[in-house]
Amino acid sequence: MTTSTSPEAFSTDSWMRRFVQSAHAAKDRLTSLDQEVGDGDFGINLSTGAHSTLRHLDAIPASRSDPAAPLHAAATAFLDEVGGTSGPLFGLLFQSLAVAVADAEAATTPALAAGAAEGLAAIRRVGDAAPGDKTLVDALSPAADALRAAPADTLSAEALARAADAAWAGVSETARLRARMGRSSYLGRRAEGVPDPGAVGIGLLFASARAVVEDLSMRLG
Repeated sequence: MTTSTSPEAFSTDSWMRRFVQSAHAAKDRLTSLDQEVGDGDFGINLSTGAHSTLRHLDAIPASRSDPAAPLHAAATAFLDEVGGTSGPLFGLLFQSLAVAVADAEAATTPALAAGAAEGLAAIRRVGDAAPGDKTLVDALSPAADALRAAPADTLSAEALARAADAAWAGVSETARLRARMGRSSYLGRRAEGVPDPGAVGIGLLFASARAVVEDLSMRLG
């Protein structure tokens, strides 16, 4: 079940607030997935980052109409206040999106595409992960490709919806992959059939541009 929003009403503040709700709603399912293939803390870490993001969002003055500010708020929350591997990686993505939107002075499709591409590059530099390694890169890479392929005049919400579809396809693919990175790489075939939790988090992020994701069962079964 989702709570819909009009593409014309798209804003980075609304996007981040929907992501906060999606992360909280998915906490238990993400924790369960990570207990199967990781350290078991991803759901908690994502929810912690979401809680901190909301606090930073609420601190932005109502008079401030800077589309980069909500993305900077999320970047600060995840980089400074979330432990584990996931916090810094999501923080780098938010930071890259914020810089690109600030440079464009608007959350346009080309700006979001540039931010996603730079975020992907930064995450790959830091984490040394590549597509096929069964990590969040397997969802972020196709999402970034979808944004880059969208015509420049595509509404941001529509472009992000296309990115979400691509990300979810990447999530499904991770369930068929054998991990080559992180704790799940030690599990061998036991991790097969389970989607990567970080990749699911990327799916949640892009899907939240249009609606709150209240139930992961429609995506993960």
